[in-house]
Amino acid sequence: MAGAEELRQSKGQLVYVPVYSHIWHGNLDSKQKPQTLLLSSMLSIRNTDPQAGLTVRSVRYYDTSGKMVREFMPDPSSLGPMASTDVFVEHKDDAGGTGANFLVEWSAERPISEPIIETVNAYFFGPHSLAFTSPGRAITTGTK
Repeated sequence: MAGAEELRQSKGQLVYVPVYSHIWHGNLDSKQKPQTLLLSSMLSIRNTDPQAGLTVRSVRYYDTSGKMVREFMPDPSSLGPMASTDVFVEHKDDAGGTGANFLVEWSAERPISEPIIETVNAYFFGPHSLAFTSPGRAITTGTK
C-alpha cells in the first residue's frame, strides 16, 4: 500500500496536552495586569485504529506550577476500534491556571495507529464566543 510506511504507529505513549483554562486579554490595568478570561476545556481521546483497541492508563491534570490537580481516570479504561472518550474541565474551575496541562498515558497490545488526543478550549456566553483546539504531543513512547 503506497504511503503505508509513513503511517505513525505505536504500542503506547505518554502525551502532553496543553489546556487553556485561563487566557489573558485586553489592556493592562492600573496594577499592570491584563484581564483574565476563563474557558472550559474538553480533553478528547480518539482511537484512530479501525482494527484494534487501546487502553487509556491514566489522565492526569496539572496546574501552571506542575502540581497534579486531579486524576481523571484512576483505573485503566479500554477504547475499542474507532472509539472515543473525553473528560471535561468546567468554566468555573480555575485550578489549572494559564499553564494547565494533561498527561495522557495509553498502551496497546501491538503497534496501532496513534490516537488523536487534543483539547477543545471554549467560551460561549451571550453574544461572545471563542473556541480552539490544542493538539497533544507524545513525550515518551512504548509505555507498558
